[in-house]
Amino acid sequence: MMDRDRFPVDPWRLVETEFDFEDSGVTETLFAVGNGYLGMRGNHPEGRQSHEDGTFINGFHETFPIRHAEQAYGFAEVGQTIVNAPDAKVMRVYVDDEPLSLDVADVREYERVLDMRDGVLRRHVLWTTPSGKDVRVEYSRLVSFEEKHLSVMTVDVTVLNADAPVTVSCQLINRQDGEDVYGGTPTATKKAGFDPRKAERIQERVLQPQEYWQDGLRSALSYRVTESGMTLAVVADHIVETDNPYSARTLIEPDIAKNVFRVQAKAGVPIRVTKLVSYHTSRGVPARELVDRCRRTLDRALTLGVETVAIRQREWLDGFWERSDVKIGGHDDLQQATRWCLFQLAQASARADGQGVPAKGMTGSGYSGHYFWDTEIYVLPFLAYTTPLWARNALRMRYLMLPAARRRAFQLNEHGALFPWRTINGEEASAYYAAGTAQYHINADVSYALAKYIRATGDSEFLYREGVDIAVETARLWATLGFWRTVEGAGEETFHIHGVTGPDEYTTVVNDNLFTNVMARFNLRFAARTVREMAEVDGEVYRRMVDRLGLDPAEPEGWERAAEAMHIPFSPDLGIHPQDHVFLEREIWDLENTPSDKRPLLLHFHPLVIYRYQVLKQADVVLALFLQGNHFSDEDKLADFEYYDPLTTGDSTLSAVVQAILAAEVGYQDLALEYFRQSIFVDLADLHHNASDGVHVASAGGVWTALVSGFGGMRDHFGELSFDPRLPADWPELSFVLHWHGTRLQITVTRDELRVAASGGDPVGFSVRGTGYVVGAGEEVVVALDGHGPVIPGRPTLGELTEVQREDGSYLSASVPTVTSSIPIIIGAADVEQGADA
Repeated sequence: MMDRDRFPVDPWRLVETEFDFEDSGVTETLFAVGNGYLGMRGNHPEGRQSHEDGTFINGFHETFPIRHAEQAYGFAEVGQTIVNAPDAKVMRVYVDDEPLSLDVADVREYERVLDMRDGVLRRHVLWTTPSGKDVRVEYSRLVSFEEKHLSVMTVDVTVLNADAPVTVSCQLINRQDGEDVYGGTPTATKKAGFDPRKAERIQERVLQPQEYWQDGLRSALSYRVTESGMTLAVVADHIVETDNPYSARTLIEPDIAKNVFRVQAKAGVPIRVTKLVSYHTSRGVPARELVDRCRRTLDRALTLGVETVAIRQREWLDGFWERSDVKIGGHDDLQQATRWCLFQLAQASARADGQGVPAKGMTGSGYSGHYFWDTEIYVLPFLAYTTPLWARNALRMRYLMLPAARRRAFQLNEHGALFPWRTINGEEASAYYAAGTAQYHINADVSYALAKYIRATGDSEFLYREGVDIAVETARLWATLGFWRTVEGAGEETFHIHGVTGPDEYTTVVNDNLFTNVMARFNLRFAARTVREMAEVDGEVYRRMVDRLGLDPAEPEGWERAAEAMHIPFSPDLGIHPQDHVFLEREIWDLENTPSDKRPLLLHFHPLVIYRYQVLKQADVVLALFLQGNHFSDEDKLADFEYYDPLTTGDSTLSAVVQAILAAEVGYQDLALEYFRQSIFVDLADLHHNASDGVHVASAGGVWTALVSGFGGMRDHFGELSFDPRLPADWPELSFVLHWHGTRLQITVTRDELRVAASGGDPVGFSVRGTGYVVGAGEEVVVALDGHGPVIPGRPTLGELTEVQREDGSYLSASVPTVTSSIPIIIGAADVEQGADA
């Protein structure tokens, strides 16, 4: 899926051997570096001809009024969008006053490398100037995982065959408001056209200058954000190392700082300029204090030394890979892509430290830097099983949002709390309620992630102190949102949830969405169980919780009753679970005959057109089958998968990973591998044509789940660890690490056996295909495998669906919406029969 001449296979590095301006937006994303707090797109240090000169800080945002065409009560009122922080990446090189500019330079050698072992972006260029001078330019960029506020950049310039004047111009630039001294407009702002996945652009000035100064080789800029009131400071310091004579000149203005080094370079005598940069932000601390914090960060880094910073970065990543690596035997291309995805998860979440994990991490402005359910369902499992502290930090973000979530629930006439569909500061920022606020399942997703973390870690302290508040308040919402209905004659009461949208945003505001009901049932049961366990385990902690939340002792019983009576849609005639109450009444969208230039559908068809069809943006029922697989039979899973797979567009990057997992489980093993490849290369091969907006972080998280739960067959239903592997036919081996209640488990799957080796912690019980085992610290358990599950060739097709008869006797039909050029004449069946008789 990638140009392997330009991007050769390397298990530990992403390597680019040829510069191409045409896809600069994509490569800026692919070569971005970050740490969960600070992110820098992979812009070239020359700072010219970029798609988006992005530097982003988690949670640093501006607010703006949402202007609805028609206002209604409860609509989101204030939007939020991530702010482009001042750009510190610029380190321009001039030789004989000729600038190095890759789009016009005579470049004899070029290589750009993102090394995932030491977390450093490097670039090598051999440039021949118009006057025939050969110049070697080496560049590196590091965003520290250990020092979350620190970035270190270096440029090494050597004129190889002559003496020459060399200039290195290091800059800080406010691109949010001023772009560049060249007055250029980034490519990203030139492209017209509607795309709801892109960030909002604010025309008014966003960053209001505060303190700015130059002190020796140290520059400082600071700002207050106009409407949100957030503050930011960035301070850069410089170290020049060369045996050549040089001088330094500086410039400081509110939106730009320059440190320009003029060197009389001798042939073969290198010049190194190191730039250390610190960013600090706050929701309201004066900018001057943030400047002082930046100073302290830089002073500490200078005391440590640049080499020590690099050594600690490598040591930090050694630990990360020891906890997190997934190894695929015999497939270096998949190994490279897997590690790139896992590395992106570290870059998006490692130092989020109580902030959320944005949909694009800090690699781009896509989705405006918002937090979605993506984190809880697709990223938290990886965090919980590899670095639990990061999962706990992400969950604390939701805990801290509870006051705003309670206000939102009250606004929508519900009890408890309703988490926002998309947000940065905790307030709902989705302007389109049908595909936003109506996705109430966000509540269950958050509680599911909490339960996943508790299952993996046993961290009852966090659950009883803060997590229980999430469980209780989300359960309360379902208890008031749902309602009871009695089946006449049967006397059976069922619990229903109406007017919601599931994960599939091509079907909105429906009754009894299966995913929502299934996950709400889990949420209600989890909350009730948690409250009862607290009462039994720690009466004092339980009483404090009751007082804090005003919990009525009868509430848990009500939640359990609602969960037991939850209506789970099922069609006995079709033998499948309908996605919602009326889903099967719609006609089928013929995806097989939909032109490729009409995809994704959301960019080419009005929502009302899409909503009239059975067509999915992403797996909906299928996701429920995975997350709550212990409540569905093998026959249910196969029937549902075969029905919904041909209807799923995959227009969402969240879809392929889930389809891969279920395809592997039910037996479509070749199809599972196909979906896995789509998910693992979604950004590396720009399969959705929007990688330029930033990394699809949730898809990267889903890659880990597809490997561990799809091919490795791991499940943790009821808090019990189990395995039923589904290794692809041409994979000799798959190995991964899980951390279960403090014990490290090394899992290795081959064609013939599954091995579980434990280190540290207590003995761990697990099962393989129904048989139980226990492994203790320092021990290894080997289990023989008799195959890797059922094998079904090919893939489900639309043709099979159009032979299906509804309960009313009508048959499903498939079509593509068309534009008619004449007035259609509608003839009823009775009219046709009369005409035939005449």
